[in-house]
Amino acid sequence: MAQHEVEIVISKTGEVKVHVKGAKGKACLEYAQWLAEAIGTVKDQKLTSEYYEPEQKTRIDLKQELKLDG
Repeated sequence: MAQHEVEIVISKTGEVKVHVKGAKGKACLEYAQWLAEAIGTVKDQKLTSEYYEPEQKTRIDLKQELKLDG
């Protein structure tokens, strides 16, 4: 099963940017929907080339890593 990575960046102003890597087809939208329910309203959404690739079965396992700047 393919591994997917979700990169979440929170700016100092509180803006949240999410990049889903490795999810083909509409699977990335499942992540986006889940995150929108957890975080809040989606302001902007851009689809990567992976969105247009054939879908694969998806299972979501969450892992959290906190990185603090300087």
